Amino acid sequence: MNTEISEVTSQRERDAFIKFQWRIYANDPAWVPPLIIERKAFLDAKRHPFYRHGDAALFLAQKNGKIAGRIMASDDPNYNSLHETNVGCFGLFECIDDQEVAAALFDAAASWLHKQGRTEIMGPIDYSTNYVCGLLIDGFRFPPTILTAHNPPYYRQLIESNGFVKTKDWYAWWFADPSRAVADLRRLATRYQRRGPVTIRPANLKNIRGESRRLREIYNQAWAKNWGFVPFTEPEIEFMTNELKPLLIPGFAWIAESGNEPVGFALGLPDINVVLRDLNGRLTRFGLPIGLIKLLLYKNRVQKGRLIALGVVQKYRRAGIAEMLVLRVMEETMVKRGITGELSMTLEDNYMINRFLEAIGAERYKTYRIYTRSF
Repeated sequence: MNTEISEVTSQRERDAFIKFQWRIYANDPAWVPPLIIERKAFLDAKRHPFYRHGDAALFLAQKNGKIAGRIMASDDPNYNSLHETNVGCFGLFECIDDQEVAAALFDAAASWLHKQGRTEIMGPIDYSTNYVCGLLIDGFRFPPTILTAHNPPYYRQLIESNGFVKTKDWYAWWFADPSRAVADLRRLATRYQRRGPVTIRPANLKNIRGESRRLREIYNQAWAKNWGFVPFTEPEIEFMTNELKPLLIPGFAWIAESGNEPVGFALGLPDINVVLRDLNGRLTRFGLPIGLIKLLLYKNRVQKGRLIALGVVQKYRRAGIAEMLVLRVMEETMVKRGITGELSMTLEDNYMINRFLEAIGAERYKTYRIYTRSF
């Protein structure tokens, strides 16, 4: 084999790991370059809270002396304890269209996980399903929205030819015209509001930490029975809150309460990927924070958004809370601001939510897939 695999151990190698994406997507008009500073923080074992309970390793592949691929292997004991499984994950996979290189990368990740005592490998998953995950298998012409994956079409063949089989699909839905959805949701909301004393209020953006704790409480209850679920730890939700805080704007986040009890929430974000495409990974130019200024200035002007999370605790389902939350988000963003947007991601077998989205006029326009392989 002409492929050599090495584990990333130095800052220089980590920088190369991050910047390899620019080679893969040089001719892909849909790709959105990540912020290099954000990627460095995400991969920093001293800073990222995942490493307080889990572990991960990064690998680079070189072919004929040139970097040709990368992969991350991660081990989450919390996931395995909860689901009584023995699986590790691969993520951050990028590779030239070369079966030999791909095979070497997957073998390196599997070997590392085997040393941790795992017997299966699953992915693409960056650390856990609480972060970016899934291989895009259709909808390649559409740019990725914030916190979603994008990849070349040939990755599917590279993965499947290395013994991986489908485990689960996730869907992304597009709302182009809110008029039908809002009309239907208003009728439902009026009917449901008569049944119980549930209030829907905007998230208090001046008390982000307090609100994030409520969201974590709801999330860890609402998603507990979903495939792939792993609870957010307190350090993880604090880390994510700090990451998303500069992007939050009024109208995108709502909380449902029964008395003082939080029972549901909807969280959306302006799709700053629209701005990131022009920054090419950097917040500074010529030593000036031009990119940061542009990012913060334009976040309120972006005409595209993503509803990234919607959840209601089990006890309060079928009470119209999800419908009322979606209505609030759509009224405040799509109707008042003229924003179009995506709702993602929903599990393929979550028939209730998928049928609901179809019924109010959403179009399923992307599919993401998770694969598994036994050692």
